[in-house]
Amino acid sequence: MINNMIALDIGGIFSRLWESMGLSQGTWQNYVMLVIAGILFFVAIRFKAEPMLLLPIAFGMFLINIPGAERVLWGTYPAGAEHTFDAVEPGSRGLFWYLYYGVDKVIYPPLIFLGIGAMTDFGPLIANPKSMLIGAGAQLGIFLALFGAILGGFSGAEAAAIAIIGGADGPTAIYVSKMLAENLVPTIAIAAYSYMALIPFIQKPVMRLLTTKKERMIRMKPLRQVSKVEKVIFPIAVTLVVGILLPDAIPLLGMLMLGNLFRVSGVVERLSSQAQNGLINTITIFLGVAVGCKAKGDIFLAPQTLLIMLIGVVAFYCGTIGGLLTAKLMCKLTKGKINPLIGSAGVSAVPMAARISEDVGREADPSNHLLMHAMGPNVAGVIGSALAAGVLLACFG
Repeated sequence: MINNMIALDIGGIFSRLWESMGLSQGTWQNYVMLVIAGILFFVAIRFKAEPMLLLPIAFGMFLINIPGAERVLWGTYPAGAEHTFDAVEPGSRGLFWYLYYGVDKVIYPPLIFLGIGAMTDFGPLIANPKSMLIGAGAQLGIFLALFGAILGGFSGAEAAAIAIIGGADGPTAIYVSKMLAENLVPTIAIAAYSYMALIPFIQKPVMRLLTTKKERMIRMKPLRQVSKVEKVIFPIAVTLVVGILLPDAIPLLGMLMLGNLFRVSGVVERLSSQAQNGLINTITIFLGVAVGCKAKGDIFLAPQTLLIMLIGVVAFYCGTIGGLLTAKLMCKLTKGKINPLIGSAGVSAVPMAARISEDVGREADPSNHLLMHAMGPNVAGVIGSALAAGVLLACFG
């Protein structure tokens, strides 16, 4: 009798141990996602492609797809409940549930914008306000992607969330997708940051194709010196105007301008330094892991994922083309005073897109420097993507 009870207990123990092991819970989707996470590790580490966010996203994806880990890291749902953020049983909530709170309540993206604003010099844009037109032209990718996604069978809100990938702005993409189509957040975020990492490969061939060597060799006059008063007034004025005309853009644009005001005021250097370093680095970790942890195999590995990735890369190309064509038109109107290469910097990837304009320009003329001229359209692209986000939220939210 005692021997039978011992045998029964040992059998029950091993049964429970087996049931708790991931080996008994894994699906083919889990293992495919682990491979995808490995590819993202390789790209982020080997090629240093947007590693600041791509690496934590990949690791969040890696952890949540380890068979059996979701229950511990995220939590469990009551039987029959819809798998939403709020439906997780309170007593079972894990680390990732709490990290994802900042995404669910759209806290992280505006805080990222606060840090970006503190790191950004709007001087080149203030010195050459015409750069704003190039930033606006580069938003072409967003609106073409919107129509493409609608034609692809997505709802209006989903199409708007997908379209924002074309702005080349990861935090904005996460913000809009969370507000309009939460189920698409991981796909859109991964698409946005993956393509941002590939911007040199996406943009350079298009830049060479749409410009002549003569245009690429155009030298632009040095920008005028911008006064401190102008730099202080700019973020305040932009926030006021945008707030009145497009309140939906204020969470992102307002934080962007607050960070910039910290920078240019010269009276809160500790706050500016914290926003540029400690704050943005911490939020970047939380945001990356939180987004990655939602990339579960059963959700991510769907036919619509491939379509979103395709629409996203087309949107990036179209955004680059829109900026280049706008700059070419301005070149014609100014009788050759504007180098069309700075048009590609109209997308929101700061400062990478501006550096690419510099690189391609120096291929044609090694002594020609376009970086500061390209920074004007580049920061205009940041503002433009935030405004586009506000328009999409106002129309589809």
